Amino acid sequence: MGIIGDSLAAADQYAFTRPIPKTAAARMRFLLKREGGSTKAVAQRLGVSQRTVQRYLSGRRKHPTKAVAARLEAEVRKDWQPRVRQRARRQAATAGGMTVETRARFGFTAAPGTTDDARVRRITQHLPPAYAARLFDARATGAGEQQLRDIVAEGLQEQYFKDAGRRAHDLVVEFTDIDYIDISY
Repeated sequence: MGIIGDSLAAADQYAFTRPIPKTAAARMRFLLKREGGSTKAVAQRLGVSQRTVQRYLSGRRKHPTKAVAARLEAEVRKDWQPRVRQRARRQAATAGGMTVETRARFGFTAAPGTTDDARVRRITQHLPPAYAARLFDARATGAGEQQLRDIVAEGLQEQYFKDAGRRAHDLVVEFTDIDYIDISY
């Protein structure tokens, strides 16, 4: 993904109502169920052999290496509680909106006589549900990182810099050099 896609994935995890399974065997069983009972598909997903997956499932192997444990946890988190995630996204897209906290370089194209030099700013801003819906729709259709960045930039431009249309009507914001971005809904 990219920095915005990763931030959206992390925001999904805040909606979890239960923790992910703790043991390697329980995590393997969860992935096996998600893959329709195919140990081969689980093995491909984790980058291990099919026999390794079978060993975890049978209990002959209990403690994965750090690399396998990290991949196993990441894959389980991707699929954990899909309906809870969907409900949280729907809530954000229809009623709640989302909050974006970022430190990035913002530059401007504005009327003559104003400063348009780009500088790093730390901004925390709530965006209305319309921007959340656009962001989720773009991500679902496979939009690239630049398209996701453009949607967030437009939301920050309208809500933070233009104050929801009350000032700086001709301002166009450039959103670059993202140091970090944290999205929550």
